[in-house]
Amino acid sequence: MREFGYLRPTSAAEAVQLLAADGGARYLAGGTNLVDLMKLGVERPRLLVDLGRLPLRDIGPAGDGGLRIGALARNADLAADPRVRTAYPVLSQALLAGASGQLRNVATTAGNLLQRTRCLYFQDTAKPCNKRRPGTGCPAREGVHRDLAVLGASEHCVATHPSDLAVALAALDATVELLGPDGARTLPVTDLHRLPGDRPDLEHRLLPGELITAVTLPPPAPGARSAYRKARDRASYAFALASVAAVLVVREARVERVRIAFGGLAAKPWRARTAEAMLLGAPAEEASFRAAAEAELAAARPLRDNGHKVPLARNLAVRVLSDLALASVR
Repeated sequence: MREFGYLRPTSAAEAVQLLAADGGARYLAGGTNLVDLMKLGVERPRLLVDLGRLPLRDIGPAGDGGLRIGALARNADLAADPRVRTAYPVLSQALLAGASGQLRNVATTAGNLLQRTRCLYFQDTAKPCNKRRPGTGCPAREGVHRDLAVLGASEHCVATHPSDLAVALAALDATVELLGPDGARTLPVTDLHRLPGDRPDLEHRLLPGELITAVTLPPPAPGARSAYRKARDRASYAFALASVAAVLVVREARVERVRIAFGGLAAKPWRARTAEAMLLGAPAEEASFRAAAEAELAAARPLRDNGHKVPLARNLAVRVLSDLALASVR
């Protein structure tokens, strides 16, 4: 076992100071990802800053009528919250589609957002990996990549982001609240993660030492319906081959408002802005949904063994949007 330091701050400000003072430190929340990576030798922190004592678990109203979710709110608690189930069902459904009940009892909101890829080459320290060690190569491109990215990838990395929660938050226009050495700031969830480019080791836009303290959701639009659907290799406890989170408002049989995000296709939740723009004002029917999904996925660049992800994602999007449109007229 490799030795490491362990500290338990009692305030967010103290936690930020501890991490900022040691570049080899890592925040520890539920530990469902970090501890696994430490066992594999992928992560080797000199210091763990345990956030367990911080008062960041509350789920409550935001000032604008939305919902504010503490960074340490457990996935199970968030999925079961009556306000989430009623006003933001896409979020509850996404959480329940992820991991197992035991893991949801431990995993946190911020930790889920910042979990790292499950790419086999990233998790195997005997293999080269640009995300783990820049400049060593990406063997996944010619190797095992059935589950990996078809959108936004590069010659340096084809990893995917594994979070279900992040996909739902992207479709909900959520914002993360951050605290760092230079103070507090906010960032849209859609801007939190990076695409790989030539630096796949840079996975997010957090500044050194920054801590996610909360996630805020805007109030749901009047008449909005939302849903999350995930395709995976087995019925439970499996990461997405493709997933879709959608929020839809239909007025007089036409799309008045729509938000769509794909999971399992890229190194970040893929907000389908091309599809959204096409659907505004369009008839709320399957033909419109199919054309918009195909336009969005025209940018896909599948590799040898993951081309199935494109029609899979298209069909998921068409089905989710069609079901939401049908529910809107009942």
